[in-house]
Amino acid sequence: MAKVSAKTREELVQAVGERYRDAESRAKGRILDEFVQLTGFHRKHAIRVLNAQRCVRARVVVPRSRLYEEGTRQALVVLWEASDRVCGKRLKPLLPVLLPALERHGHLKLDDNVRARVLAASASTIDRVLAEPRAGAKGRKPRRRKPAVRGSVPIRTFADWNEPLPGYLEIDLVAHCGDNAAGSFAHTLTLTDIASGWTESVALLVREGALVVEAVDRIRRELPFAIRGLDSDNGGEFVNDDMVRYCNANSIEFTRSRPYRKNDQAWVEQKNGAVVRRLVGYGRFEGITATEALMRLYSASRLFVNFFQPSFKLAAKTREGARIRKRYHAPAAPCARLLASESLSDAMKDRLRAVLATLDPLRLLDEIRAVQHHLAGLAAGAVVHVLPHRDADLKSLATAWREGDARPTHRKGPKPARHWRTREDPLKEVWPRVVTWLAAEPDRTAKELLERLRSENAAITVGQLRTLQRRIKEWRGIMARRLLFASEKSLGGLGREAISGNAPRELEVPTAASPAR
Repeated sequence: MAKVSAKTREELVQAVGERYRDAESRAKGRILDEFVQLTGFHRKHAIRVLNAQRCVRARVVVPRSRLYEEGTRQALVVLWEASDRVCGKRLKPLLPVLLPALERHGHLKLDDNVRARVLAASASTIDRVLAEPRAGAKGRKPRRRKPAVRGSVPIRTFADWNEPLPGYLEIDLVAHCGDNAAGSFAHTLTLTDIASGWTESVALLVREGALVVEAVDRIRRELPFAIRGLDSDNGGEFVNDDMVRYCNANSIEFTRSRPYRKNDQAWVEQKNGAVVRRLVGYGRFEGITATEALMRLYSASRLFVNFFQPSFKLAAKTREGARIRKRYHAPAAPCARLLASESLSDAMKDRLRAVLATLDPLRLLDEIRAVQHHLAGLAAGAVVHVLPHRDADLKSLATAWREGDARPTHRKGPKPARHWRTREDPLKEVWPRVVTWLAAEPDRTAKELLERLRSENAAITVGQLRTLQRRIKEWRGIMARRLLFASEKSLGGLGREAISGNAPRELEVPTAASPAR
């Protein structure tokens, strides 16, 4: 018979005693047999226990006598400080060495009783005695308690995937706060399938766990495969009771990464940069207007990215000494990887092929650029409206590279025209003389004129040759334009203006005072 604890016996006596006292004689026999068999009591003792009225005895708490008085505590504090504040487990084996050393050099002198108690103290006792001075010496804020729900979510690292089937996704949030994380701003929820690379993005007005659950449920209904598992970081918007209940109700395996280990979510972190940041940029977006624009952007980009954007997938990684060699599968779009997967049903593959046949990649890209233009205006503080749909023109794609970055959210503003010098003009004093020489002998080279200047002025150096060459080239260009306009006297009198000295500013001969270009 298994041994019954005292607490269990007390509960049995309380539960069975009242029923035993109110029962008839024949029923009392059966109750007594069961009670004796459960508790192992003698039959007469069981009768006395069941017939007795339960009396509640007040629990008397006897205070524990203090073994280590104030002198022992002060001695341990001094020894703890002398050991550079090590913990009790490290201080305990150090005491037989540290205490004689301090006494030998006259730093400490203890009574025999105090000395014996200090040496006899256990590591746990030392930690209890030093708890108050240690707390005061740290001066740190109390450690924030971890939520209890975090313990119920298992951890999965980057090495635990092992080629999963489609349906195991990593999720993460991208903050659109710009350079200032204060206040409320929009977020993007990104979900990436490990097997195929299929990526979904949803704009959230604020960072809240309930909105994350609603967004995941919406995406789950639109995915071409069932969600088998979700892996997130340790943020409270993911690891909470709502998400745990949702995953349990829908048979979804919910895991989390290790704290402060972003590489555990390498797949979704890569899509955060290659998809979200590439489309949206790093500006600040807040409010309903910006969130609606982000949703419109993601409605077009999810089709463009998942059907027309091939991506690499790591096949193997080997280490050879200090080098790591990576081998990748052939680039393929997420849709192509799903069509090649054996876990996807034929009906779903037919639906994907039907959607692919109706998509116009140029029209999707045009929609993305239109919304990006709107988002760029919102980030800059301008009041703009989403451009209406326009027919995409293939001819413009051939010359679009000339305009720089095609994404309006990544374009930089034009640089201001430079009209100042960063250093003093080295030819300020000698340039009028050079102009005189050039007017007399226009065919002279800059090197010959520099040698002539050096023979007359010791301050001129060989390192100023390139400056003189640029100045002479500019002078000759202006003189050539002046001669050209002077020969066109019949065309509006511009030639006469140039000859009379009323030429436009770009035709003036540069002087020593004019800034270098």
